[in-house]
Amino acid sequence: MNTGFNYSFPALRGRQASKEYYVVMCPLRLIPKLFLFDEQEIPAQYRAQRILNKSRIPELTNYIIDNKNDYVFSSITASIDGKSEFIPYGEDQNQDIGHLKISMDSRFLINDGQHRRAAIEEALKIAPELADESISVVFYRDIDLVQAQQMFSDLNRHAVNTTSSIGILYDQRDQIALLTKEVVEDVPLFKRYTDNERVSLSKNSPKILALNQLFNSTLKILGKTKGDLCQSEEEAYVKEYWRVVSESIPEWQLVMEKKLSPRDLRANYINGHGVFIEALGVLGNYLKINEIENWHTYIHKLQGIDWSRSNTDDWLGRSFSNTGRIQKTNQTVRLTANKIKVLIGLPLSPSDITLEESFSTEV
Repeated sequence: MNTGFNYSFPALRGRQASKEYYVVMCPLRLIPKLFLFDEQEIPAQYRAQRILNKSRIPELTNYIIDNKNDYVFSSITASIDGKSEFIPYGEDQNQDIGHLKISMDSRFLINDGQHRRAAIEEALKIAPELADESISVVFYRDIDLVQAQQMFSDLNRHAVNTTSSIGILYDQRDQIALLTKEVVEDVPLFKRYTDNERVSLSKNSPKILALNQLFNSTLKILGKTKGDLCQSEEEAYVKEYWRVVSESIPEWQLVMEKKLSPRDLRANYINGHGVFIEALGVLGNYLKINEIENWHTYIHKLQGIDWSRSNTDDWLGRSFSNTGRIQKTNQTVRLTANKIKVLIGLPLSPSDITLEESFSTEV
């Protein structure tokens, strides 16, 4: 290959499906220069990537900027459209260690990692000191459009996303995720019966709630979104709220005493489902923002409510549909919370009343 005008990267050579690929460490400052986007609207059948979702870029950029000392990005996968040559360092040994020379006339096509690339570009504008840090790039060469499209399909078809519960469990940065995990540890019922991996529970699950349900409900209590900070008094309120709630649901206590199985709880009551857990979050937020000092008294009244699914007067159309199927949407969560407020003697807000009027006309 002509050695006049080339990129040259120290590289490792590997083989998959009888084809060579190369792993290089690329300085972040080169990422926006090597991988250029064609922002024209090209029909999907003539592209090898999805259209860039620009709404994802700020979140990824903030992740880098906010965690400059411990951010982690997986490799970018790219194909080379142009001349390239791998030159090993040794003749007899280390034949797969060398440098990859790529003609500067070549085009680079990102097969996986275009949002990482865009976030890196934006992060460098804010924190140019990151320019000399690196990200690994896996290069494939001599890839045409059909092969590139197949590569994108293969890379994404077999990828398995982690559940939101696992994400919360392993998150050591988000303050509300940390608070939620503290609640699980502090409340005996939650510690024993929270599923830390799944986002929905099967009918035979030995647990009664999922970690992401408790996290989403805690967000509702605080009136915050993921990534927000909370004050110490808010943390104290959340912990106390969940402690009192856990002691005020008779069926939950029966589960703790092994007198009721989680399976039977889900089959016969609404308080074994996410719509109920998140409705408690709405209730907790109401008590918090209205600064109701004797809120414990209202929570204790939960003991006297009929949570059974046979109680269609209270829960039909709110927590479950006419078919008996539990339904969890923002509206059903609010409708369930409204009914709980009424049953424990709390007034409805103007927006609650509007929702109830709309619900009445639908029933």
